[in-house]
Amino acid sequence: MELLTKKVKGAEDILPCDSYKWQFVEDIMRKEAECFGFKEIRTPVFEHTVLFNRSVGETTDVVQKEMYTFDTKGGESITLRPEGTAGAARAYLEHALYNNGLPVKVYYQLTCYRYEKAQAGRQREFHQFGMETYGASDPKADAEMICAVNGIFNRLGVDNIRLEINSIGCKSCRQDYTNALKLYFEEHKDKLCPTCLSRLDRNPMRILDCKNEACHEIAKAAPTVLEYICSDCSQKFNKVKTFLNAADLEYTVNPTIVRGLDYYTNTVFEFVTDCIGAQSTVCGGGRYDGLIEELGGQPTPSLGFAMGIERLLMVMDAQGIEIPKPKTCDVYIAALGEDAEATAFRLVKELREASFNAEFDIVGRGLRAQMKYADKIGAKFSIVIGDDDLSANKAVVKHMKIRDEQYEVPLDERFLDEFIKIYMDIYQKTISTSLNFNEN
Repeated sequence: MELLTKKVKGAEDILPCDSYKWQFVEDIMRKEAECFGFKEIRTPVFEHTVLFNRSVGETTDVVQKEMYTFDTKGGESITLRPEGTAGAARAYLEHALYNNGLPVKVYYQLTCYRYEKAQAGRQREFHQFGMETYGASDPKADAEMICAVNGIFNRLGVDNIRLEINSIGCKSCRQDYTNALKLYFEEHKDKLCPTCLSRLDRNPMRILDCKNEACHEIAKAAPTVLEYICSDCSQKFNKVKTFLNAADLEYTVNPTIVRGLDYYTNTVFEFVTDCIGAQSTVCGGGRYDGLIEELGGQPTPSLGFAMGIERLLMVMDAQGIEIPKPKTCDVYIAALGEDAEATAFRLVKELREASFNAEFDIVGRGLRAQMKYADKIGAKFSIVIGDDDLSANKAVVKHMKIRDEQYEVPLDERFLDEFIKIYMDIYQKTISTSLNFNEN
């Protein structure tokens, strides 16, 4: 068979055999966020390009090289979102969420798009979970956000993951640091890559993130931001550490963690692991007190984080964390003949309305093929209905694994109540045995 087309490079299908893992992780994230008072926000998959130019930064690789940008038929420049923060901040302003009282706390689960080299854990279409807080300047908000991330990892059973934190100071002390970086890299500019040479005047902090080996080696000896932060910023950073200590949350101060955009301030943090090869950042976040003002709003202290779900699932797989299998078929009703099929259709409807996972034949299989399919989908019980069963107004319920367990059920209005009794009776019997009732 020759397919008309295949998936686009950099995008992946999430098949039914794996989708339950995503649902489990997303549900854990949602529950943890709601425990901290965050509410879900859903923003469009595309925005006006200017939003990302301002929020992500025109000097970043994301804006310069990786965004999916196109013109609409109306001549507007539109971009598929490369991350979630910008859209959430735009929605906060556009809908005046601040009128509901501060702080405003939101979370999101979304797809993002970046045109970069596709590799394990980093596709061109990828999935992100994030949380954002607007209107909270107290260092307790920073510590709370970090604790929320840690809570997600704890709920998922993820370990061997390290929290690294830093402060990049305020706009004033960051300028001193930027000047120091510029002086330092000027002495080595003959060894910098072309991209970093272009960054030298506009945004020397971006050189610290360069993956070029020569630039990376030069950056190792560069001045660190903690050498330049003012006393006020230092006090705020110490308070963040005080609250993390109060929460018994271990961390390491890593002065090399920076953010190259002007609206980022003070706390930045990352959760990193070594369990999927080279050191990998699973989650990154920080404070961006200047973003809302950059987008046209009033000065608003803000902070947040984003976590890649693909990479998180890779970490869980590497650590052997088992994700609960999804519920499978409770009962399969096999039918022989048109009258039996109509009865099976009615009974399946009653079972589904009572929240049972019930199935019956919809492809025209014979009885043997129906029972083989019931076994393949892991049905716990089976019911076979033929002409004799219709005449007697009753059928036999069999457990698919306990072959000698058989029960009769009426096929009239008493069916559902009687089936529930049988279901619970078998359940009680299997609690005290080695047979797992919920297997498959």
